[in-house]
Amino acid sequence: MKIIIKHRLLLKFQKLLRQHRKIILIISAILIIFAGFLSAYIISLQKPVKKPIVVKTVKPEPIKYYSLLTGNQVSNKNAIKKPITGIIIENSPDARPQSGLKNSEVVFEAIAEGGITRFLVFYQQKKPKLIGPVRSIRLYDVEWLAAFNASIGHVGGSAAALREVRNGNYRDNDQFFNSGSYWRATDRYAPHNVYTSFDKLDALNKSKGYTTSTFTSFSRKDGKPSKKPNATSLNINISGYLYNSSYIYDKTSNSYKRFQAGEAHLDREDGQIKPSVIIALRVDMENTLEDGYRENITTIGKGEAIIFQDGTAIEATWHKAGRLSQITFTDESGNDVPLVRGQTWISAVPNGSGDVTWE
Repeated sequence: MKIIIKHRLLLKFQKLLRQHRKIILIISAILIIFAGFLSAYIISLQKPVKKPIVVKTVKPEPIKYYSLLTGNQVSNKNAIKKPITGIIIENSPDARPQSGLKNSEVVFEAIAEGGITRFLVFYQQKKPKLIGPVRSIRLYDVEWLAAFNASIGHVGGSAAALREVRNGNYRDNDQFFNSGSYWRATDRYAPHNVYTSFDKLDALNKSKGYTTSTFTSFSRKDGKPSKKPNATSLNINISGYLYNSSYIYDKTSNSYKRFQAGEAHLDREDGQIKPSVIIALRVDMENTLEDGYRENITTIGKGEAIIFQDGTAIEATWHKAGRLSQITFTDESGNDVPLVRGQTWISAVPNGSGDVTWE
């Protein structure tokens, strides 16, 4: 009985659906549309969720500063502007071992008289506590130092050199007029016993207002031992056995161990001298009469040069346009030759009598 009743009800419901099918479809469509609008409205009321913005911080590369004298990196911009100090250091056998040579930054080596060589040395970043023996200056020293805007420490000099260095255009720190900045050591005899220090020289420079130096530097580059070295042993013969020098290339430090008169050339306080660059300048030299016979070296113009660095030899040409112009170097194609960063040792080798060999 119950099954019959359910069946009749089902038939009536189906009949009702057939009769009102269109109405039901319309109502369903209206409900679907209404539901869609309602959902959109609810969504519009919700606050949008903001995605966090990720900002990547790029740390700027630190600015690097390099010494104009050696090309070595220095701590800050102010270090570049430090004053350059030049000093004449003796090289007779009685002056050896010298003090302050190893920590010098640029060295010019040339004959004074009688084949005896002397050094014009420059400092900026390094400040040895002891420097000497200090000796007299020559005109070619003045002509080389002029380009560095450097003060110059010396004990007198040749007549031509003193006329030039005392003309008011140079930072002259002659011991004759600044005796308090020098002293005579008791363990050596005159004239091989005049010494100074940077405690004294810095104070002297400051008192005269020599607080910075403006000059044109050498072109520099990072050093790297050559894969095909062609100059690991070299000899520079300037005058005679006591003053000729030789060098052995040290690949580990990319520098050249200096020897003189057949022995290691030592700084008394700091050991063997090892420049990064050696340059042999071919120069004209003649003996002339001033206040006695003096060697007159041609520094202005151009000439041949051999540059030793990274275990290699580069045949080049040196140029110096005038007294205030910096010496520069070009290769066989006329291109500038950058020098390896570090101590640079420049030896003036007389044309006709001096000799440079390597292997």
